[in-house]
Amino acid sequence: MKERQAFHINGYLGLVGLVVMVGIGCWSIFTGSNSSNFGLMFLGIVLWLIAALFFSSLTIVGPNRAKAVLFFGKYLGTIKTNGLFITTPLTRKIPVSLKVRNFNSSLLKVNDSDGNPVEISAVVVFRVVDTAKALFDVDYYLDFVEIQSETAIRHIATQYPYDTFNDDDLTLRGNTTEVSEELATELQERLAMAGVEVIETRLNHLAYATEIANAMLQRQQAKAILSARQTIVEGAVTMTQMALEQIENGQDIHFTDDRKVQLINNLLVSIITDKGTQPVINTGDLSEK
Repeated sequence: MKERQAFHINGYLGLVGLVVMVGIGCWSIFTGSNSSNFGLMFLGIVLWLIAALFFSSLTIVGPNRAKAVLFFGKYLGTIKTNGLFITTPLTRKIPVSLKVRNFNSSLLKVNDSDGNPVEISAVVVFRVVDTAKALFDVDYYLDFVEIQSETAIRHIATQYPYDTFNDDDLTLRGNTTEVSEELATELQERLAMAGVEVIETRLNHLAYATEIANAMLQRQQAKAILSARQTIVEGAVTMTQMALEQIENGQDIHFTDDRKVQLINNLLVSIITDKGTQPVINTGDLSEK
C-alpha cells in the first residue's frame, strides 16, 4: 500500500451547492405536483437523493489528523488537510492521528556483549507519515511499534559492553548518544513498513541486573584502581627518567649502575606510594670519580 490523496472539495462551497440543489429539488417537486408534471417531480426527487448522498460524504479533519477514505473496502486515498470537506459518497472515513507520540518501553533484561545481564529501557518518539501503510500493511501499528522497539533495544544492547576502561571502545554507559542514534537507525528500518517515522530515541534506564550489581560494582572499582595505578606508574617512570637526565646533564654528575638503581627505586617508591614517605639524608658519595 502507498498513500495517495483522496478526492475532496471545500466543504463550505460544497455545502452551499447542496443547499441550492435541495432548493431546486423542492421547487421542482412543488411545481411538478401543481402542474402534474411527473418529469419535473422526478427531477426534484433525483436532486434530493444526490444532495442526501453528498451530505453523507461531509467530513471534518482536525489539525494533525488525517482520514483514510474507503469505498466498499477499496482504498481511495487520504485527506490530510484540516477543515470541512466533501468527498466521495458512500465511503468510510478512518481517522488517523499524525501527532508526535512517545513510547516508553518496558524494563528489559538482556545480556551485553560480555554476557553480563543488564536492565535497559528507552523512549521512542515517532509519528505516522504514511497512513495507508499504518492502517493496511500492519495489523495494529501501535502494537507493531511497541514490539519492534523492544526487539531493536534488545538487539542493540547485545552489541556493546555495559562499560570498559578503554576510551576507544563503544559502551552502553559511556556512549549513550551513539547507541541511541544507532537504535534510531535500526528502528527506522524496522518501522518503515508501518509508515512510521522515528524522530528520536533515548535510553532512559541502564543498570546492571540486581543479582550481579554488587559484584560488578566491585569489578568496576578494581578496574578503576588498576587503571589509576597504570597511569601513576607511567607518570612515575617518565618523571624518574627526566630527573636522572637533568641531574646528569645539568650538574655533570655520573652515577654508577648501582646508584642509578638505588635512586630509581627511591624515586619510584616516593611517587607511586599512596602513603607518606620518611626522608633519609644520605651523607655518602653518590658519584664515581
